[in-house]
Amino acid sequence: MAVDTLLERITDYASRPDPYPLYAELREAGVARQTDGSYLVGTYYDIVALLHDPRLSSDRRNRAAPHRDPDVEKEEQQRPSFIRLDDPEHHRLRSMAMRPFGPPHSPGRIDAIRDEITRITGELVESLPGRGRIDVVDDFAYPLPVTVICRLLGVPREDEPVFREWSATIVDSLDIRPGEDPGEREAAGRRARERMGRYLVDLAERRRGRPGDDMLTAFVNDPGPYGEFSREELAATATLLLVAGHETTVNLITNGVLTLLRHPDQLDLLRRDPGLLPGAVEELLRYEPPVHMLQRTPLTRLDIAGTTVPEGVPVVLVPASGSRDPKRFRDPDRFDLTRTDNQHLGFGSGIHLCYGAPLARLEAQAALGALSPRLATATLLEDPPPYRHSAVLRGPRHLPVEL
Repeated sequence: MAVDTLLERITDYASRPDPYPLYAELREAGVARQTDGSYLVGTYYDIVALLHDPRLSSDRRNRAAPHRDPDVEKEEQQRPSFIRLDDPEHHRLRSMAMRPFGPPHSPGRIDAIRDEITRITGELVESLPGRGRIDVVDDFAYPLPVTVICRLLGVPREDEPVFREWSATIVDSLDIRPGEDPGEREAAGRRARERMGRYLVDLAERRRGRPGDDMLTAFVNDPGPYGEFSREELAATATLLLVAGHETTVNLITNGVLTLLRHPDQLDLLRRDPGLLPGAVEELLRYEPPVHMLQRTPLTRLDIAGTTVPEGVPVVLVPASGSRDPKRFRDPDRFDLTRTDNQHLGFGSGIHLCYGAPLARLEAQAALGALSPRLATATLLEDPPPYRHSAVLRGPRHLPVEL
């Protein structure tokens, strides 16, 4: 088939269970121009170089016509989160968001929640015995990160039904679907971000002047050297953290369970040696990552692997392809918990390296460590399982298992 249809074929829902043969085709093609005018990049070294190149923008407002979104003026009115901005604004907002989350100002934040993660994981696992059939997503992979991110941010866990719908709409608006007018999805995404932003800002404002150990409280009471967030910045930042703080980890845990059940030799190895857990999570981030594609925009004409890419056109990086590049990884399509040379792209690279990576690693290690002893006699009831629609945030929608 023609390489200029690769993006259409990758994003076709029929490809969701196994996009990796298409990624191999992409790597063979090099930089592939698509019928919609965008460019696909799937090789490891090119992706790493581009993620570190300041000439490639994360801000979609830098797209040229006709790639510029029809409602971009509305996007400009709604402050983007730092993940969709470039330096210096990205650095300022990310630094403000990091202040109550990690070093240097809050070096103990993740360690302090370690026991909480262990407790939540234990409670979820204890609820499983006696239930012959479970859905790994609904019964385990979703409740764990949602509970943790609510605890960190200071969002009432009982409000989960309220923000779950907003979160699903936001994720849907980020999907890549060539040949489809994204206007309606993106408008719905803006409305969901606005509602979630108002909800989170209201929570934070009620804590102004009051002590507390959650991040929303810190955002309004401990501004730091960059000053306070504006209301729009706080809404965008808190929304990003709440959505990204659980959506990707759900995929990571679910993909992990599915992969271990498909590779019983590796599951047995992990059960016999729990010390392999940290490396197992890194291998899962390489082999079955939760995020498959990233969109960028050249600020000037670029040469990528001998292909001239014009200014302002969308460039779609496929880090899930890069992490299976045989020019970087030996035997890349083999799932190997003992792999040591494993500088995968599961958390991206460069200035947008995943903000929540330490937390996601901790949650995945706790989840797989608690579940792996119980998976020895488990049976997949559907393989492949039903997948979520998104090709960007790829993972099973449900994972029915017989224990």
